[in-house]
Amino acid sequence: MAESKSMTKAGIIDHLSTKLGATKKLSGQFLDEFVQLAYKQAKKDFTIPGLGKLTVASRKKRKGRNPATGAEIVIPAKKVVKFRIAKACSDAVFPPK
Repeated sequence: MAESKSMTKAGIIDHLSTKLGATKKLSGQFLDEFVQLAYKQAKKDFTIPGLGKLTVASRKKRKGRNPATGAEIVIPAKKVVKFRIAKACSDAVFPPK
């Protein structure tokens, strides 16, 4: 796969099926099930060892500005999903000097 292109779902499935000796269909089902599990468990924190962790964070209400009119608005408080990169992943991608 070319370095400059990001890996697509089809590319991940192809890679998994080649590495594991499984069918593409089985690899696709695994990937889909893994993603669904991450969605379900994100509220309680979902850790992928060596890669990172899905967590829920709370954002406070804040002031913003409507870019079209310039009018000040209040952006309400809400909960968001964040992904925190594991140190092992960070070190693998950008080795410490």
